[in-house]
Amino acid sequence: MNMKMNIQGGGTAGSAGGGRSAAQKAAPVSPAASLKRLLVYMKKHRPLVIFTVIIAAAGTLMQVFTPKLLGGATTLIFQGLQSRTGIDLAALAGVLVSAALLYLGIFLASFLQERLMTVVSLRTTETLRNAVKAKLNRVPVSYFDKHSTGDMMSLAVNDIDNIAQNLQQSLTQLISSVILLAGTLIIMITISPLLTLLSCFMVPASILTAKIFTPPAQRHNKKYFAGLGSLNGCIEESCNNFTVIKSFSGEAEALAAFRSSNADVCESGWRARFFGQSMMHIMMFTQNIVYVLIAALGALRVIAGGLLIGNLQAFLQYSQQFASPVARLSSIWGSFLSAIASAERIFILLDTEEMEENAGAPEIQSGAAKVVFDSVTFGYSDMPLMKNFSLEVEEGRTVAIVGHTGAGKTTLVNLLERFYEIQEGVIRVDGEDIRGLDRPVLRRRIGMVLQDTWLFSGTILDNIKYGKPGASDEEVITAARAAYAESFILQLPDGYNTELTEDAGNISQGQRQLITIARAFLSDPEILILDEATSNVDSRTEMIVQKAMKELMRNRTSFVIAHRLSTIYSADRIVVMDHGDVAETGTHRELIERDGIYADIYHSQFRQAA
Repeated sequence: MNMKMNIQGGGTAGSAGGGRSAAQKAAPVSPAASLKRLLVYMKKHRPLVIFTVIIAAAGTLMQVFTPKLLGGATTLIFQGLQSRTGIDLAALAGVLVSAALLYLGIFLASFLQERLMTVVSLRTTETLRNAVKAKLNRVPVSYFDKHSTGDMMSLAVNDIDNIAQNLQQSLTQLISSVILLAGTLIIMITISPLLTLLSCFMVPASILTAKIFTPPAQRHNKKYFAGLGSLNGCIEESCNNFTVIKSFSGEAEALAAFRSSNADVCESGWRARFFGQSMMHIMMFTQNIVYVLIAALGALRVIAGGLLIGNLQAFLQYSQQFASPVARLSSIWGSFLSAIASAERIFILLDTEEMEENAGAPEIQSGAAKVVFDSVTFGYSDMPLMKNFSLEVEEGRTVAIVGHTGAGKTTLVNLLERFYEIQEGVIRVDGEDIRGLDRPVLRRRIGMVLQDTWLFSGTILDNIKYGKPGASDEEVITAARAAYAESFILQLPDGYNTELTEDAGNISQGQRQLITIARAFLSDPEILILDEATSNVDSRTEMIVQKAMKELMRNRTSFVIAHRLSTIYSADRIVVMDHGDVAETGTHRELIERDGIYADIYHSQFRQAA
């Protein structure tokens, strides 16, 4: 959003900074480091987490004591039936009431810990999502060149939702399972060390199963979430280019690309879930075998008189309780692997190198600014597009930038806006190196009107006001009149309060351009950049826009990028670029007389018009 504000000129840019090497990827993050770092985001909610742990511990301890209590009830009934005195109903009633109270306590503890962990997990992911959004405001523009919108949306939505879901489900289960495992083991040892030893067979089986299934589960989880990002990118691209797809009958190709991406997600998704859930099912199978062996051996000990029948019943329940957290830990580990895969993707973004801040940078003086490109070298890759490029534009002058496609026209203004950092040389505004200026300060002084319009869902009033958020409605109306936009705005059903749909599809392309021009008027910049600003309007509207542009450029240092040379005849100076360098410079008449590149472009357009 902030980047769009900068492009349209005016307003406060999102985050300052100067990017070092544009979109370098951070080094991959290890699972252990990701888990540790994820828990750091929960530090803010430490009191709630501690309270949840206490409640979980209390509930689990009640769960540990319940089988022993019920085993005592079974022993009372068995001994009462064997004796002549009968069953001690008062003692039995006391045991059953105590058990009922324990079960009620278990229910309340479970309810409270789920409720609290829901709050903790959602607040944690809220913090993460805010961090991701803030980070996207601080990364260099080149980061967006190398990452699809769909993938970034998947990071901010799918990956963070996955973390929230697994935190909520797994963390309380992990706490309960560890406490239940320890408490159950202690009680089991007091009942029968021999049967306890048999139950402990579950532990090495669990470790071995986790060791076998963890690597493939982790690998496929990473592949799944990366594929999900690609799938979102495919969908987003198809929606944005729907008209193009229809126009060229490309539905079959678009559908084939979607199916291929969807198949990859499906394949990696079921494999990730298969390996993740298999750990739990294998442990359940092992648990059932151990349960049968304990029941058989325990029955023999009861017959031999070495174990009370109530204790056998309690031990069988404890063996289930002991096996349950072991199997559950395998399931929890699978869920954690999924959360870690998402966390790693998020942390790679959060560790991406940011644009540098320029704290205490000087302000640019108001008024028309002098702009100097001094021996600038720049390239989007290892091959430089500009090499030792120099250009000087006096304050208040209009300079037109022309040249063939790929000559470096748009790159020039991108460097002036500091969307990209130059590799060598210096760019000065009023004698100040722009790398020493705060980006918001620099961009508040620069207004841009592009060939592609950037409008947002909302009213026309809000879209124009985006160039100067604190502007009054009267200032907005004045800017719209100056841009000759008010005539069509007042014809709309709600005038300035007309709601624009996504991509402003409910108004024409020319009307969208007039709104962006009104935004530039409102921002009142010292430096103005017009990049093919009239290319999407008809001839009649172009005349109106040109008149507005002439007024807008008065007393401002202006850069006009144009392919149609008819729009730049009156420029103070025309700079012809070729392969990132200045090939020719002069007025329209001088360049025509020189009979060079400019004259060739001019005559080719004249022949096309004829």
